[in-house]
Amino acid sequence: MSSKPGEEAIVSSYNETEDDGGGRSREDQGDNEDQSMFNVKSFLWHGGSVYDAWFSCASNQVAQVLLTLPYSFSQLGMLSGIIFQLFYGIVGSWTAYLISVLYIEYRSRKEKENVNFKNHVIQWFEVLDGLLGPYWKAIGLAFNCTFLLFGTVIQLIACASNIYYINDRLDKRTWTYIFGACCATTVFIPSFHNYRIWSFLGLGMTTYTAWYMTIAALVHGQVEDVQHTAPTKLVLYFTGATNILYTFGGHAVTVEIMHAMWKPQKFKYIYLIATLYVFTLTLPSASAVYWAFGDQLLNHSNAFSLLPKNAWRDTAVILMLIHQFITFGFACTPLYFVWEKVIGMHDTKSICLRALARLPVVVPIWFLAIIFPFFGPINSAVGALLVSFTVYIIPALAHMLVYRKASARQNAAEKPPYFLPSWTAMYVINVFIVVWVLIVGFGFGGWASMTNFVRQVDTFGLFAKCYQCKPAAPAALSPKSLHH
Repeated sequence: MSSKPGEEAIVSSYNETEDDGGGRSREDQGDNEDQSMFNVKSFLWHGGSVYDAWFSCASNQVAQVLLTLPYSFSQLGMLSGIIFQLFYGIVGSWTAYLISVLYIEYRSRKEKENVNFKNHVIQWFEVLDGLLGPYWKAIGLAFNCTFLLFGTVIQLIACASNIYYINDRLDKRTWTYIFGACCATTVFIPSFHNYRIWSFLGLGMTTYTAWYMTIAALVHGQVEDVQHTAPTKLVLYFTGATNILYTFGGHAVTVEIMHAMWKPQKFKYIYLIATLYVFTLTLPSASAVYWAFGDQLLNHSNAFSLLPKNAWRDTAVILMLIHQFITFGFACTPLYFVWEKVIGMHDTKSICLRALARLPVVVPIWFLAIIFPFFGPINSAVGALLVSFTVYIIPALAHMLVYRKASARQNAAEKPPYFLPSWTAMYVINVFIVVWVLIVGFGFGGWASMTNFVRQVDTFGLFAKCYQCKPAAPAALSPKSLHH
């Protein structure tokens, strides 16, 4: 699809005015992009290409949910699990496309008003504000920040859950304290430009983990008297479905990733291509682990708890720990930006001052991870109550409202895609997404996930010291682990 005049203005303005948070202007970066590849610091630190965006999207989409998808399959059954993955992957890619279109529209309008975004990172709630007004800004800010807050909480819970399978001398709550301190160091990473090497490594880590899970499950074979009874209960079925909705709803940071690109109008189909790659990781691993362990997964939301303890598994655990640190930074960086804007520190050049200002954001995340250490159930609850709106419903509604008038459609910076060259068809798809996610995702999913979540609280209590710590596989037993 050819660039529009509005897009060219965006690119021009980007190259002329913006700073990347690391002290270099876009003009310097754009003019010297090829030469910078030979500069070690630039190669590792400053990223804004299409490939950087792809790695960011793919790496951010599959983190700890890779370990909970077999648990979802045990609730849904094999066929439903595969169908829901394909369905939500495609729907998620569509709404990511809508977000990118709205971002381009917002930038195009602001460029015509000669607005300067130097040292300012545009975020989703600002796009909504500029296109639809303050009420939409408030809605977008509330949902997005709450989703990202609990997204980072999940990363801390996942870190503690994973490391426990290597070292059970400390309980999971203690590991949460430790990893909370480690993840707090993300305050020193200025922006999404600076995740180039981390995104690349993160995707490599999840790729290894996914294929380890697949191969390990196949080599292990089916456990004795394995049963695959799902689906059996509506509560479990919709809990599993909303966990998959959450899996492919990782684009709450889409605007920030686009803003970090030299040419953000090229983002359009990046999320779809990233999702297609993610399918090669999630479908084989979830299917193989569910095939091997069946209904045992209903009581083991983390797949590591059932796989045999050996060097391959320990390597996967360590790699996922590092990746979860990266994903914590991805989810928390937009929260850092919001907090900086609230306290007036967003345009500060000093990395150390900004890092100090960001620290209060980490404290409530740390605290919530200790209160609600429920790995799988919290994924489903966040998916139903937050992701359903943040990632699916709000972008679809916003797109329809922004282009509801003929004049807006005629002057749109982005026309409908070549494979769907009709505004009517776009409206039909958007209405379907809103209705489906509102009823199935938020309605049934919210009921099921909260019912399941409350059961976990009743069973284990708040501030649970070691959630689901009893090992199921004999190979994982140790004298110390029996005491948890």
